Amino acid sequence: MRRIPTGGWRQLRGAILLLAAVATASSALHAQRIPRPGFNLFSKEQDIQLGKEGAAEIEKRVNLVEHREVNEYVEKIGKRLAAAPEADNYPYTFKVVFDDSINAFALPGGPIYVHTGLILAAENEAQLAGVLAHEIAHVALRHGTNQASKANLIALGALLGGSLAGGSLSGQLAQLGIDFGANSVLLKFSRSAERDADILGARLMNQAGYNPVEMARFFEKLEAQTGRRSGVAEFFSSHPNPGNRMKRIEEEIRFLPKRSYEAETGQLARIQAILKGLPTPPKKEAPKAEAGRAPAPTGEPSGKLREFQGREFSLSYPENWQAYPDRRSAAVSFAPEGGILANGHMGLGVIANIRALSGRVELERATEGLIAELRRSNPSLRETGRARRTVVDGRAALLTTLESDSPFGGRETDLLVTAEHPRGLFYMVFVAPQEQYPAHQPTFERMLASLRLAR
Repeated sequence: MRRIPTGGWRQLRGAILLLAAVATASSALHAQRIPRPGFNLFSKEQDIQLGKEGAAEIEKRVNLVEHREVNEYVEKIGKRLAAAPEADNYPYTFKVVFDDSINAFALPGGPIYVHTGLILAAENEAQLAGVLAHEIAHVALRHGTNQASKANLIALGALLGGSLAGGSLSGQLAQLGIDFGANSVLLKFSRSAERDADILGARLMNQAGYNPVEMARFFEKLEAQTGRRSGVAEFFSSHPNPGNRMKRIEEEIRFLPKRSYEAETGQLARIQAILKGLPTPPKKEAPKAEAGRAPAPTGEPSGKLREFQGREFSLSYPENWQAYPDRRSAAVSFAPEGGILANGHMGLGVIANIRALSGRVELERATEGLIAELRRSNPSLRETGRARRTVVDGRAALLTTLESDSPFGGRETDLLVTAEHPRGLFYMVFVAPQEQYPAHQPTFERMLASLRLAR
């Protein structure tokens, strides 16, 4: 063996340290990619409130398994997974739904449901734990309310802030098309959300003593059966495959602490046998709609106005109306008593807000985009005439007349006013039942004339 000169040792040592630094940097870079909750207009407390209200609504429509041993088994697995710090200490609950389809879902704030069909399809306890870990990750990463926030639906900020937030949150959101139906934005996740739930779910499984690979194996098994087995497609309609699941989880395992996966209790076969022996309960009927509607307010708006001064705009509104500003955004609602229903639906009043846009705002195109967005949240909305040009506070603006279903019954007129603003597109929506609109039009015109926008 040749003798290495002193300078050569220094060079070799430097190379070794450099390689170690690169390896450390690579590991640190991966650690920085641990999924975190994204942009969200909802507070964590509102996630929890929404989940509780949603659970009460859903449990009116489904049959829960009322078997102590089954429920304790699923809850024990779920609580073990949720004990990890990354689960963020939400008030998690785990319940079994009597349904042959292979599905599981999580509501914001903690309620998690798993169908009997999914439990029967699992080959081992780790696969069931993988599904629960995946759903816990959706809750901890706040995917449901994140997606609702990114949708930028009209008056979402106003509904979440101020005085309106004291009532039923789910009822308030229903007017924006945000509910717990099959196609709800709160329950259907994007591929990127699925990817992050896989990654965080793998970490939760590792800490709880389950092999994370089993989560990927189970999802891949279901993917292979799509189209051949009834009930599988429902899962992937709300949990789209992000691709390369097995590879991604195997890569994640390399960075997780080494553990022996000994959490399996060996009870899955017994639980499956119990479920197979339970009698099928009769299907629950869908809850009936409320028979009556609240009447529209009949009082006239006061001729005396008061001033509202916001960060981005100011205007005057009737003295016998109330202003409901959102503490975290520019959104404000103005309405008389009874103009906003207990469930949050506005049937009479005015909504003012700013739709944030980057770059130069093209008024016509930005207005078309806003109307398309409003229509997605309210399918009954339609234009009744062409947009008309006007001037608002010395700026070019558009008036667009719309109409939609009124929460008081019948149809309502929605006059949309849009104008350029330093932060994007400013808009106001003047709302009234069609038969009342002529009586309120002078008030709406006075409010619009008093509008002053930030420069």
